[in-house]
Amino acid sequence: MTTNDRYLARGPRVGIRHFTAADREEFTALARESAELHRPWLFPPAEDAAYDGYLHRLQEPEREGFLICELTDGRIAGYLTINNIVHGAFRCGAIGYGAFAHAAGRGLMSEGLRLVLHHAFGAMGLHRLEVNVQPANERSIALVRRAGFRLEGFSPDFLFIGGAWRDHERWAITAEMVAGEGV
Repeated sequence: MTTNDRYLARGPRVGIRHFTAADREEFTALARESAELHRPWLFPPAEDAAYDGYLHRLQEPEREGFLICELTDGRIAGYLTINNIVHGAFRCGAIGYGAFAHAAGRGLMSEGLRLVLHHAFGAMGLHRLEVNVQPANERSIALVRRAGFRLEGFSPDFLFIGGAWRDHERWAITAEMVAGEGV
């Protein structure tokens, strides 16, 4: 459970905050409980050592990690990371995310994604974010489409996930595309 002062931003039902070591037990338990929902799309850390490694990588300057938490009780609903952050003229990053089973289909990830977009395009100073989604992952495509991302291309054999090279669609959004929108 979290305290409200830890949130970087809040919407009507969720807040976003950074990962901490104290989240290990809850996060890994939720990852194990959600394995059926996640496969074959993603493999979040489900064991302590994997979580610790993940948390360590999130401390690198080219990464930023966010937990999406329900405001009613602080329970983690999902997570979102911005990877491969490049500043300077590019000001871009690549997003990865996942909802946990208890939160799936409730609109919490949509709200959390919108909060992260405003944070990334505001406080972080980014201009463009990309998401790469496997074409058969209909829920993920619906999430980015609702958030206003545009389809920009197709990348065959793009990422090695679950023991195989997977094709991905490339979706992107820029700061101008969300400017002036409310969360």
